[in-house]
Amino acid sequence: MAAVQNIRERELSRPEVMQKYPHISPFVIIKTDVQRRGVHFSAAALDRVDLTVHQVEYRGFSREATGAVPVSLMMRDGSSILTGFTAKNSGRVPYLVDVVEDKIVLTDQGTVVEEVDYWEKPDYYGKETSNHIPMWQIAVARPQRIDIYPFQYCEFWDTPGHGCKYCSIAATYKKAKKPKYVDLADIAETVREALKQPGRYMSLFLTGGSILSGKELLDDEVDLYIKVLKEVGRNFRTPKFPSQLIGTAYTKEQLRRLYENTGLSSYTADIEVLNKEKFEWICPGKAVRIGYEKWKERLCQAVDIFGFGNVNTGIVGGVEMARPKGFTGEDEALEAVLSEAEDLAKHGVFAVQCVWTVAEGSVFFNQKTPSLEYYVRLSEGLDRLRRKYRISADMDNYRRCGNHPDTDLSRI
Repeated sequence: MAAVQNIRERELSRPEVMQKYPHISPFVIIKTDVQRRGVHFSAAALDRVDLTVHQVEYRGFSREATGAVPVSLMMRDGSSILTGFTAKNSGRVPYLVDVVEDKIVLTDQGTVVEEVDYWEKPDYYGKETSNHIPMWQIAVARPQRIDIYPFQYCEFWDTPGHGCKYCSIAATYKKAKKPKYVDLADIAETVREALKQPGRYMSLFLTGGSILSGKELLDDEVDLYIKVLKEVGRNFRTPKFPSQLIGTAYTKEQLRRLYENTGLSSYTADIEVLNKEKFEWICPGKAVRIGYEKWKERLCQAVDIFGFGNVNTGIVGGVEMARPKGFTGEDEALEAVLSEAEDLAKHGVFAVQCVWTVAEGSVFFNQKTPSLEYYVRLSEGLDRLRRKYRISADMDNYRRCGNHPDTDLSRI
């Protein structure tokens, strides 16, 4: 069967994609399709949630979120499917987590696809800080990573029309009515408590929305991360500790300040869209304040500071095909994205994809994502580039993040 040329043409089903790409792990294909289409939980599946054991959320992202919803599914190969970001209205039939023959299973329109389990929550999730804030609200756990979000807004949204069109951070922030900044003392206390659990974590992660203020653009954002990293760094005996920051694209001087004044060991600046024209349409604030070529240049400069294999960039896989200005052909889109990814890989920067979910509150809500085959080809292409240029994906692999189907391939 010929490759899909246009998203309006018939797409290959998941079984057909598995048959066409037998060299791609079936778990990666399942994970990608669940992220693309969304997932709901049956009443029986929710009854299997044990609040004393499982990691849950109450954020209202999914249809069942009036109560506790599992934050992720774990498949038999150890890979994860984050469920909290799946859209309510993806234009596709979602998967259903159900209970069949006393097992928790992932089903597709009544057919059992895979047996799954729920993540177990870390020990600190049931505790509060001295300020009486639940610690799970301060730091979120990934498979083997502590996630901290010191700034929970994004100042690109302060200028009308400058927010990234796929993003719902502004809508989520307003809906949650939470403070923009997380208290530094709460962060420090939560990290100290989390690290008391032996063997649970292998890295620390920081991210948040962009802060544009300062003497130079982004100086205040860099200063915030330096403060946080210095504080949490007190828990480690070595100058550098396993850590990752997803920030905005900083200047070389800002990158040096981060590296020289903290224990930070790896750096990410998500370019989001690997095509200049689509970037300027989809990420207008980033395009105006920094620019596509400058963003790429700063990523490459970061390799000189953090070292080969310690710098990457994230893309919202598939958003380059959004309507009305995105690519209309999947082959064309794939060629454009992988060409730009290779240009970065030549300089030691590797790209990872998150599957685009049409989030409620975003400009692109109600759009339809590309085919499953497109995502499989994109993951395969990104993995191939890392292997070609001998770049390790360990700083953002399945054990740390669990959200990138392409880095799942890198473990094989």
